[in-house]
Amino acid sequence: MSAAPPGRLSPSTIALLVLPPLFWAGNAVVGRLMNQTVPPSTLNFLRWVLALLVLLPLAAWVLRPGSSLWPNWRRFALLGALGVGSYNALQYLALRTSTPMNVTLVAASMPVWMLLVGRVLYGVPVSRRAALGAAFSLCGVAVVLSGGSLSRLLAVQLVPGDGWILLATLVWSWYSWLLVRPPEGGDPPDIKGDWAAFLMAQVALGLVWSGALAAAEWVYLPPADLHIDWGWPLLAALAYVAIFPSVLAYRCWGAGVARVGPAVASFFTNLTPLFAALLSAAMLGELPRWYHLAGFALIVGGILISSRGKKASA
Repeated sequence: MSAAPPGRLSPSTIALLVLPPLFWAGNAVVGRLMNQTVPPSTLNFLRWVLALLVLLPLAAWVLRPGSSLWPNWRRFALLGALGVGSYNALQYLALRTSTPMNVTLVAASMPVWMLLVGRVLYGVPVSRRAALGAAFSLCGVAVVLSGGSLSRLLAVQLVPGDGWILLATLVWSWYSWLLVRPPEGGDPPDIKGDWAAFLMAQVALGLVWSGALAAAEWVYLPPADLHIDWGWPLLAALAYVAIFPSVLAYRCWGAGVARVGPAVASFFTNLTPLFAALLSAAMLGELPRWYHLAGFALIVGGILISSRGKKASA
C-alpha cells in the first residue's frame, strides 16, 4: 500500500475510480437488454459462475480444505448471500419493468440507506447535516419515481422494478456495513489482504444462495417466463457481466479506494446514472428526461451535503 496521504487524485487514480461506474452502468443496460432472454436470478447465477472461473487462476487456494475460509465460513456466507446472491439478482429483476436510468438513479440514493442501516443495526449517530443530505437524496428519488408529476407521486404509482431496486439498495447497504464491521479479531489476514481471495471467498459461498434463487425461479415462475435464448447475444452479455462489473470493477474500485479513501471515492459512484443515461440513449433509445436530470441533481446535492458533514466531524 502506498503511504501517500488519501484524497490526492492523480490521472491514474481518477481512471481507477471512473471505470467501475462505467462498468456498473453497462451492467444495468445489459440486464435490461437480456430481460426477455434469460430469467433474472438465472442471469445472476450464470454471471457469478463465470466470475468464479475467472478468479480460479488468481485465488484457487481459498477453496482448499486447509484454507482460512472454512473457519470463517459463516461470515463469508452472509457476505456472499447479500453481495452475490441477492443484490444483483434484485437489480436484474428490477430491470424487467424499470429502465437503467431509473434503476441507477434510485440506487444513487444508497447513502440514505447507509445512514439508516448504520443507525438501526450499529447505533451510529446521524448528524443534522447528514439528515439534510438524506432528505435531498430522497427528494431526488421521489422526482425520478414520480416522473416529475405531483399527481403521480400522490397516487404512489410505482412500477415493480422501482420497489425491487429500493430493496436492493438496502441489501447492499447492509453488505457494505458488514465489510467495515468485521467480527471480533477481523477477517483472515491472508484473505483480507488479497482482493482476488476476498472476492473468491464471497463468490464461492454466494453461489450457493444464487443457485438456490435460480432453482426457485424455475420452480415457481410462470412457464411463459422460463426460457433461455442461447446465442451469441446472451454469451456476449454473460462475458461482459462476469468480467467487467464483477471482477474488473471490484479490482479497480478496491485499488482506487486504497489510494484516496472511501469518502473521496464515494463521489465517483454518482457517475453511474450519467453513464447509464448515455448508454441507454445509445443502445436502447431511452433518452433521459428533465426529471432524470432534476432527480440526479438532488441526489448528488444530498450526498455532497452529507459528505461535508462527515469531513466536518472528522
